[in-house]
Amino acid sequence: MNLTPRQLRIVQLVRESRLIRGYSPTMQELANSLGISKVTVFEHVEALVKKGALLRDANKARSLSLADDTILPDEANSLAFPLVGRIAAGHPIEKFEQNDQLRLEDLFGPRVGQRGGTFALRVEGDSMKDEGIMNGDYVLVERREVARNGDRVVALLGSGETTLKTFFHEPDGRIRLQPANEAFEPIFVRECKVQGVVIGVLRRY
Repeated sequence: MNLTPRQLRIVQLVRESRLIRGYSPTMQELANSLGISKVTVFEHVEALVKKGALLRDANKARSLSLADDTILPDEANSLAFPLVGRIAAGHPIEKFEQNDQLRLEDLFGPRVGQRGGTFALRVEGDSMKDEGIMNGDYVLVERREVARNGDRVVALLGSGETTLKTFFHEPDGRIRLQPANEAFEPIFVRECKVQGVVIGVLRRY
Protein backbone atom coordinates (compact mmCIF):
# COMPACT_ATOMS: atom_id res chain seq x y z
CA MET A 1 0.00 0.00 0.00
CA ASN A 2 1.47 3.33 -1.09
CA LEU A 3 1.38 5.61 1.97
CA THR A 4 3.25 8.81 2.59
CA PRO A 5 5.39 8.95 5.76
CA ARG A 6 2.76 11.10 7.50
CA GLN A 7 -0.08 8.81 6.45
CA LEU A 8 1.90 5.82 7.73
CA ARG A 9 2.38 7.55 11.08
CA ILE A 10 -1.36 8.25 11.34
CA VAL A 11 -2.13 4.57 10.76
CA GLN A 12 0.47 3.62 13.39
CA LEU A 13 -1.08 6.04 15.90
CA VAL A 14 -4.52 4.57 15.27
CA ARG A 15 -3.15 1.07 15.75
CA GLU A 16 -1.35 1.97 18.97
CA SER A 17 -4.34 3.79 20.43
CA ARG A 18 -6.66 0.86 19.73
CA LEU A 19 -4.20 -1.60 21.25
CA ILE A 20 -3.41 0.47 24.32
CA ARG A 21 -6.72 2.23 25.03
CA GLY A 22 -9.21 0.14 23.09
CA TYR A 23 -10.42 3.02 20.91
CA SER A 24 -9.06 5.26 18.20
CA PRO A 25 -7.70 8.80 18.68
CA THR A 26 -9.73 11.85 17.78
CA MET A 27 -8.72 14.09 14.89
CA GLN A 28 -7.53 16.66 17.41
CA GLU A 29 -5.41 14.08 19.25
CA LEU A 30 -3.83 13.05 15.96
CA ALA A 31 -3.17 16.68 15.13
CA ASN A 32 -1.54 17.24 18.52
CA SER A 33 0.65 14.15 18.15
CA LEU A 34 1.82 15.16 14.68
CA GLY A 35 2.07 18.90 15.26
CA ILE A 36 -0.21 19.74 12.34
CA SER A 37 -3.68 21.20 11.96
CA LYS A 38 -6.87 19.24 12.47
CA VAL A 39 -7.90 20.08 8.90
CA THR A 40 -4.69 18.54 7.55
CA VAL A 41 -5.27 15.42 9.64
CA PHE A 42 -8.80 15.12 8.28
CA GLU A 43 -7.48 15.33 4.72
CA HIS A 44 -4.93 12.57 5.41
CA VAL A 45 -7.57 10.38 7.06
CA GLU A 46 -9.91 10.80 4.10
CA ALA A 47 -7.06 9.78 1.79
CA LEU A 48 -6.32 6.74 3.97
CA VAL A 49 -9.97 5.69 3.88
CA LYS A 50 -9.97 5.97 0.07
CA LYS A 51 -6.78 3.91 -0.10
CA GLY A 52 -8.39 1.22 2.02
CA ALA A 53 -5.92 1.50 4.90
CA LEU A 54 -8.42 2.84 7.44
CA LEU A 55 -12.10 2.30 8.10
CA ARG A 56 -14.31 5.03 9.57
CA ASP A 57 -17.92 5.36 10.65
CA ALA A 58 -18.80 8.97 9.83
CA ASN A 59 -21.60 8.95 12.42
CA LYS A 60 -19.56 7.64 15.32
CA ALA A 61 -16.81 9.25 17.38
CA ARG A 62 -13.45 7.50 17.72
CA SER A 63 -14.44 5.05 14.99
CA LEU A 64 -11.16 4.85 13.07
CA SER A 65 -9.79 1.33 12.71
CA LEU A 66 -7.33 -0.49 10.49
CA ALA A 67 -8.75 -2.43 7.58
CA ASP A 68 -8.34 -6.19 8.01
CA ASP A 69 -5.79 -6.43 5.21
CA THR A 70 -3.73 -3.42 6.30
CA ILE A 71 -0.25 -4.67 7.18
CA LEU A 72 2.22 -2.05 8.36
CA PRO A 73 5.93 -2.34 7.53
CA ASP A 74 6.89 -3.11 11.14
CA GLU A 75 4.34 -5.96 11.21
CA ALA A 76 5.37 -7.51 7.91
CA ASN A 77 9.07 -7.98 8.70
CA SER A 78 9.66 -11.71 9.08
CA LEU A 79 12.38 -11.18 11.70
CA ALA A 80 11.06 -8.30 13.79
CA PHE A 81 7.73 -7.42 15.36
CA PRO A 82 6.67 -4.20 17.08
CA LEU A 83 7.10 -4.62 20.83
CA VAL A 84 4.15 -2.56 22.04
CA GLY A 85 4.36 -3.12 25.80
CA ARG A 86 3.72 -5.66 28.54
CA ILE A 87 0.76 -7.93 29.19
CA ALA A 88 -0.43 -9.20 32.55
CA ALA A 89 -0.65 -12.94 33.08
CA GLY A 90 -1.56 -12.50 36.73
CA HIS A 91 -3.70 -9.63 37.87
CA PRO A 92 -4.44 -7.15 35.05
CA ILE A 93 -2.05 -4.23 34.73
CA GLU A 94 -2.33 -0.99 32.85
CA LYS A 95 -0.81 -1.37 29.42
CA PHE A 96 1.66 1.23 28.23
CA GLU A 97 3.03 2.42 24.93
CA GLN A 98 6.60 1.44 24.11
CA ASN A 99 8.22 2.22 20.80
CA ASP A 100 10.51 -0.76 20.37
CA GLN A 101 10.82 -3.95 18.37
CA LEU A 102 11.32 -7.58 19.19
CA ARG A 103 13.80 -8.82 16.61
CA LEU A 104 13.59 -12.56 16.26
CA GLU A 105 16.98 -12.81 14.63
CA ASP A 106 18.47 -11.49 17.89
CA LEU A 107 16.93 -14.46 19.72
CA PHE A 108 16.75 -17.35 17.24
CA GLY A 109 18.27 -16.31 13.93
CA PRO A 110 16.43 -16.10 10.59
CA ARG A 111 14.04 -19.03 11.08
CA VAL A 112 10.61 -17.48 11.41
CA GLY A 113 8.36 -17.12 8.39
CA GLN A 114 6.46 -13.98 7.53
CA ARG A 115 3.09 -13.40 9.13
CA GLY A 116 1.35 -10.07 8.78
CA GLY A 117 -0.50 -8.01 11.35
CA THR A 118 1.54 -9.41 14.23
CA PHE A 119 2.90 -7.69 17.33
CA ALA A 120 4.78 -8.87 20.41
CA LEU A 121 4.12 -8.54 24.13
CA ARG A 122 6.26 -9.52 27.08
CA VAL A 123 4.39 -11.58 29.68
CA GLU A 124 4.37 -10.51 33.32
CA GLY A 125 2.93 -13.01 35.81
CA ASP A 126 2.31 -16.73 35.85
CA SER A 127 -1.45 -17.22 35.50
CA MET A 128 -0.91 -19.00 32.15
CA LYS A 129 2.00 -21.18 33.21
CA ASP A 130 0.09 -24.48 32.93
CA GLU A 131 -0.20 -23.80 29.19
CA GLY A 132 3.53 -23.16 28.98
CA ILE A 133 3.32 -19.36 28.94
CA MET A 134 5.74 -18.24 31.64
CA ASN A 135 6.67 -14.95 33.27
CA GLY A 136 9.19 -13.19 31.01
CA ASP A 137 8.12 -15.01 27.83
CA TYR A 138 7.23 -13.13 24.68
CA VAL A 139 3.92 -13.86 23.01
CA LEU A 140 3.37 -13.15 19.33
CA VAL A 141 -0.12 -11.84 18.79
CA GLU A 142 -2.04 -11.66 15.54
CA ARG A 143 -4.06 -8.45 15.45
CA ARG A 144 -7.67 -9.61 15.49
CA GLU A 145 -10.91 -8.38 17.10
CA VAL A 146 -12.85 -11.65 17.03
CA ALA A 147 -11.94 -14.75 19.05
CA ARG A 148 -13.24 -18.31 19.20
CA ASN A 149 -13.67 -20.45 22.28
CA GLY A 150 -10.29 -21.71 23.39
CA ASP A 151 -8.25 -18.92 21.79
CA ARG A 152 -5.60 -17.35 23.98
CA VAL A 153 -6.33 -13.66 23.67
CA VAL A 154 -5.14 -10.24 24.66
CA ALA A 155 -8.33 -8.83 26.16
CA LEU A 156 -9.03 -5.20 27.04
CA LEU A 157 -11.33 -4.97 30.06
CA GLY A 158 -13.84 -2.22 30.75
CA SER A 159 -11.46 -0.80 33.37
CA GLY A 160 -8.92 -0.03 30.65
CA GLU A 161 -6.61 -2.84 31.74
CA THR A 162 -5.41 -5.68 29.52
CA THR A 163 -4.83 -9.31 30.35
CA LEU A 164 -3.74 -12.52 28.67
CA LYS A 165 -6.22 -15.36 29.14
CA THR A 166 -8.07 -18.12 27.27
CA PHE A 167 -11.36 -16.91 25.80
CA PHE A 168 -14.73 -18.63 26.26
CA HIS A 169 -18.37 -17.64 25.63
CA GLU A 170 -20.56 -18.75 28.54
CA PRO A 171 -24.19 -19.97 28.06
CA ASP A 172 -25.50 -17.00 30.08
CA GLY A 173 -23.98 -14.52 27.63
CA ARG A 174 -20.95 -13.65 29.69
CA ILE A 175 -17.35 -14.01 28.58
CA ARG A 176 -14.99 -16.11 30.67
CA LEU A 177 -11.30 -15.24 30.58
CA GLN A 178 -9.73 -18.41 31.92
CA PRO A 179 -6.27 -18.56 33.51
CA ALA A 180 -4.13 -21.70 33.33
CA ASN A 181 -3.05 -21.75 36.96
CA GLU A 182 -5.17 -23.00 39.88
CA ALA A 183 -3.99 -20.08 42.01
CA PHE A 184 -5.97 -17.65 39.84
CA GLU A 185 -9.72 -17.27 39.44
CA PRO A 186 -11.32 -16.84 36.01
CA ILE A 187 -12.50 -13.37 35.05
CA PHE A 188 -16.19 -13.09 34.04
CA VAL A 189 -17.29 -10.05 32.05
CA ARG A 190 -20.31 -9.09 29.99
CA GLU A 191 -18.07 -7.68 27.30
CA CYS A 192 -14.44 -7.07 26.51
CA LYS A 193 -12.46 -6.02 23.48
CA VAL A 194 -10.25 -8.64 21.90
CA GLN A 195 -7.02 -6.96 20.82
CA GLY A 196 -5.45 -10.03 19.28
CA VAL A 197 -5.01 -13.80 19.41
CA VAL A 198 -1.76 -15.45 20.51
CA ILE A 199 -0.08 -17.38 17.71
CA GLY A 200 3.24 -18.16 19.35
CA VAL A 201 5.36 -18.04 22.48
CA LEU A 202 9.05 -17.19 22.51
CA ARG A 203 11.50 -17.82 25.33
CA ARG A 204 15.17 -17.12 25.67
CA TYR A 205 17.21 -19.57 27.72
